[in-house]
Formats: sequence, structure tokens, C-alpha cells
Amino acid sequence: MGFWAILYTLWVAWLGNWWWILGLIVIFDLHITKKVKWLFWKKDYKEGEKRNVWLDWLDAIIFATVVVTFINIFFFQAFKIPSSSMESSLYTGDHLFVSKLAYGPKVPQTPLTIPFTHNVIFGKESYSTLIRNKYRRLKGFGHVERGDYVVFNFPHGDTVLTRFPSEDYYAWVRNAGRDYTIANGGPLIVRPMDKEDHYVKRCVAVAGDTLSVRDGLVWINGERQEIYPGVQLTYKVVTNGQKINARTIGKLGLNTSELIYDPNLPGYPAMPLTASMLEEVKGYSAVESVEPNLDVYPPDFPDSYLSIFPFTESSKWTRDNFGPLWIPAKGATVELSVSNLPLYERIITSYEGHELRVAEDGTIFIDGERTSSYTFGQDYYFMMGDNRHNSLDSRYWGFVPEDHVVGKPSIIWLSTDANRKFPNSIRWRRFFKIV
Repeated sequence: MGFWAILYTLWVAWLGNWWWILGLIVIFDLHITKKVKWLFWKKDYKEGEKRNVWLDWLDAIIFATVVVTFINIFFFQAFKIPSSSMESSLYTGDHLFVSKLAYGPKVPQTPLTIPFTHNVIFGKESYSTLIRNKYRRLKGFGHVERGDYVVFNFPHGDTVLTRFPSEDYYAWVRNAGRDYTIANGGPLIVRPMDKEDHYVKRCVAVAGDTLSVRDGLVWINGERQEIYPGVQLTYKVVTNGQKINARTIGKLGLNTSELIYDPNLPGYPAMPLTASMLEEVKGYSAVESVEPNLDVYPPDFPDSYLSIFPFTESSKWTRDNFGPLWIPAKGATVELSVSNLPLYERIITSYEGHELRVAEDGTIFIDGERTSSYTFGQDYYFMMGDNRHNSLDSRYWGFVPEDHVVGKPSIIWLSTDANRKFPNSIRWRRFFKIV
């Protein structure tokens, strides 16, 4: 009893809600007084009595559900890489354990959820909003830093199209209008913040940084950021008319499902390559030239200004030439104007819950009061996928609020390649790989 009482008390102290200390009564009764049958579904067998297999299975299932749910909330959660936005760092088909202790776990805001689900089961929402808690994060081992892989709730995931749940609703509205979007993709689903879909990207800038992207490379506070080993851009690779051997491409580690050979070029219009891959490809006998696909203003389709944050034509930003952009920090104050309001409008209204109105003469009102400045209530981050030319990231939807951060990928426990048949589909070299 002493062991479990100490462990439980430490957990309550970490949780920061001392009402839970009443749980010591349950621990005392379980081990000492034994007056209440807390495990009411569990049968106490008499000597020689035949065991009920169904009750034993029920006991095992309930125990596993409680333990796994507790671990998922406070310690680790399983996550699968759904797309190629992080190749060649994290591969499509990687199964990860995400550490919530890295930045501190969030107390569940929508606790009424079907176990082992995030937001959907059998095509329906798997949670109830009957109970809603305010955002609160427990102490963790550290904070988000530049270069970290980060799992977070998709900032634009508060509104979802039923027919196209993986699409960005707000991008649809900007490009096609709200009526068309709802008619073709609706009806709409509104999700609480902790039930928005999970994304994983690399944090390239933290609160207070000034970020720029120049010719595809990230600059922070005037200095070029380290080019991480997995970062890749796409290149136009012109050959002498021959395809590069499939085995050679496979050894490079390229995602062959996204690699297209154009005989009219001849070559590959968009081959994703890291810095080390680039040098190797340049040495192939069939390759005649290699040029980066860098996007300058006006951006190529579909990256119009309506797709690039902050969605204003005056910014003249593209995926490869972006910024300079200051990343908002908690407690910092900015002067507001009609020209810079698109940068902060969603922060003020959606992430920090204020009412914003702009009068015809350009006067700005927040919560009904006239103002010319705004003080941020939390830190923000800028996330980018390592597969820089195939990643919908902060360049397309803006900042990631601190309260959206879920955790940090820690270990790959399984990795499979959907383009290959079993057992060749298993990437054995990635088993139990530390991220």
C-alpha cells in the first residue's frame, strides 16, 4: 500500500489537482480494509470452482483499456506517418511512439472518448463534447526547440469537410468560396482543438524568431539554418534519354510512387533529393544536368497567393522565397494595421478566442474596444516538412500555437512500405530506430 500511495501522490502533485488525493481512500481500502468491491466485474473464485472464461477476458480487456489509456494520455502515444511530407527523415508507413513527456502532456480537454480512438470510428466522431476542460499542460522535460520533430494538432483542423476530411477547409474556401465548398465537400464538422488531426513536421523557428526562406533554404535571425540530413528539395534531372536504373533509385531511398519519368524532357521533372543524394545523382553516367525547382513570384500553380500564408497578394511570397516573418511570442506586443492584420487575425480570433472587427475606415476593434496593438497570450512555432516541395506546412497555413503541441516522436517500432509486397514491405533497418 505504501508503494502505491507514494506513487499516486506523486502523480497527483504532477497533475496539480489535489482533489484527486481522495483516491488514497481507494488505495487504502484495496490493500487494508477491503470493504468495497472496486473491481465489481471480477469474480472471486472458491477453491476448486471452475473459472469463467468470459469474465476473465472481460477483466483483461478492462485492465488493458485503463492502463493503455493512462499511458496514452500522460506518457506515450502511437502514431503513424500518413504522408511523404517528412521524407527522407520520417518515412510514409513509419509507426512511432510519441513522447508526451518531452514537452509535458496536456490534460484531456475532451475526456469522453471511445478508447483507442482519436476522433473518428466507423466514419463517425468518436468523442462527446458534454465535458470540456480548459487547456492545461503538465510539466515536461523541456520545450520545443529549433530542429525538433514535433507532433501537433493541425491548426486548420477545427473545421472539417465530411466528404474530404483530410483536406484543408479554409484553403477550399479561399480558392472556391464558402458556398461551393460546403455544397461539394460538406456538411461541416466542427472539432475541439484536442480532437483535430495529428500532423508531424520539423520546427524550424520558435517564438521570437524572425524567419526567411531564400531559394528553398531557411534563414533564422539573419543566419542560414543548418541543412538537416533529411531535408530535400525537388530537382529537374535531365538524362541522355535513358531512365535511371530502378535498383539505383531504390538504393537512394526515393519514394518511387512519387517519381515520374518524362520521355519528352527527357528525364525526371521533380526528383526529391537531399544534399548527399544530389551529389550522387550528378555522378550518374545517364544524367546530363540537374537544376533545382525553385519557385519565384508569381508562384507556380497551384501555389497562388491564395495558397501561401498570409494569403495576400502584396506579400509576394512563395514556398521557396518566403518572409521575413516574425514568430509571435507570449507577452510580446505588436502594432496592428490593416496591412499586417492577415498575419495575426487567426491568432486573435481562433487561437486566443477574441472578437475582431475592422470598421470601414480601417479602425480595429478587439472585444468591442478600439485598439491599435495586440499582446499575444501564448507562444507560436513555425513548422516545415523535410520534403520541402511536397509538404503542406506553416508556409500554407501559418503558425502552430503552443497549446496545439502534442509531443515529440521518440522511437520507430515498425515501418512498412505500401509499394512493396510482404515481407519485402517491411523496412527491417528502421525497427526500434531512435528518432
